[in-house]
Amino acid sequence: MSTVSNLEKKIDNLSAIIAIVGLGYVGLPLMLRYNEIGYKVIGFDIDNTKVTQLNNGESYIEHISSERIHSALQHNFKATTDFSYITECDVIILCVPTPLNKYREPDISFIVNTMEKIQPFLRKGQLLSLESTTYPGTTEEELLPRIEEKGFKVGKDIFLVYSPEREDPGNPNFETRTIPKVIGGCTEACLKIGQSIYGQAIDKVVPVSSMKAAEMTKLLENIHRAVNIGLVNEMKIVADKMDIDIFEVIQAAATKPFGFTPYYPGPGLGGHCIPIDPFYLTWKAREYGVNTRFIELSGEINRAMPEYVLNKLIDGLNKQGKALKDSRILLLGIAYKKNVDDMRESPAVELMEIIQQKGAIVSYSDPHVPKFPHMREHHFDLTSEDLTAESIDSFDALVLTTDHDKFDYPLIKIHAKLLIDTRGIYREPAKNIVKA
Repeated sequence: MSTVSNLEKKIDNLSAIIAIVGLGYVGLPLMLRYNEIGYKVIGFDIDNTKVTQLNNGESYIEHISSERIHSALQHNFKATTDFSYITECDVIILCVPTPLNKYREPDISFIVNTMEKIQPFLRKGQLLSLESTTYPGTTEEELLPRIEEKGFKVGKDIFLVYSPEREDPGNPNFETRTIPKVIGGCTEACLKIGQSIYGQAIDKVVPVSSMKAAEMTKLLENIHRAVNIGLVNEMKIVADKMDIDIFEVIQAAATKPFGFTPYYPGPGLGGHCIPIDPFYLTWKAREYGVNTRFIELSGEINRAMPEYVLNKLIDGLNKQGKALKDSRILLLGIAYKKNVDDMRESPAVELMEIIQQKGAIVSYSDPHVPKFPHMREHHFDLTSEDLTAESIDSFDALVLTTDHDKFDYPLIKIHAKLLIDTRGIYREPAKNIVKA
């Protein structure tokens, strides 16, 4: 039996063993999906704390219950930091971070380091899929040579695909199974095997002509959002100068049944994808002599929003005869979007830092983030403040950065001395509310 046929047979009869490398917001839901349909799944992560929690049946992501982790452990799942177990696996799916470095250039070190960890344990008959968002050409330039260094023929001995993740943490309308999956293969045989494994878990698989096309697809999806959010953030500034409520304008424009999609302004861009992905393309485009001015401009606008909010805060305090220095400031919500505990690239964290740098005393309240988590580039030794009439009144100003449903907005409005609203929650004018 050929290598292709043997792997297809294992996939079809659910005997294939699946490796999920990187057990975060992308890898953990994918692990659960494959586990729940009957595959044995081995989860790999370099974070020993995560591995220990999972093997104890504990979840560290709010919208994934510990009950689901415990159930997975009863049905052929285990987590490990030992990459030698890669040899046992038939399918290897990489879900590792792809951040920016301090120069806002792509940092693919997690992909490269992960490949170097698994390379010694690659064998014939495996499928390797990269899901991390990255610039077009990464899979071909970084993964393919490391496979070939082992003497394997891609498309014959080992199969290589790129299939970008499409997770939206906390969105009740979609789950891993129902979000269509784009996939590109290194060869036709690679694409066929890739469609086979993803077709088991995902309702709709969308093949494209190449791995580069799949990589570009993911960037287009997120650049589309980044550019439109940049547009509406700029419109917010113009509308504010004209004393126009931008949220009213968006709401009215959204009644048009064609040709308009509503996007909403905020204190900046958050999440692992939208603030980062445009820079992956602009960086790669320079290699081809292309200057992506439109994309870079939207990035500049979005990155400037925390400073815009800071100036609104300073102006609001000045009108009350107070300086920002030594003022007690409470940020409402530090997750990057409402109703989740996801802190990746949250603009609220940047805002906390610049407010603190100006000499203010910073605190936060977030019902989804009880303690400020360990982050690669940011650290605050803080826990979430309980919101009571007395605690709200004790702060010189509150800044609403993430509009969680769990907040008691009437209570906040009544007792806040000054409230900077970056999310358009308070539409009616009030003396203590500043729209930002």
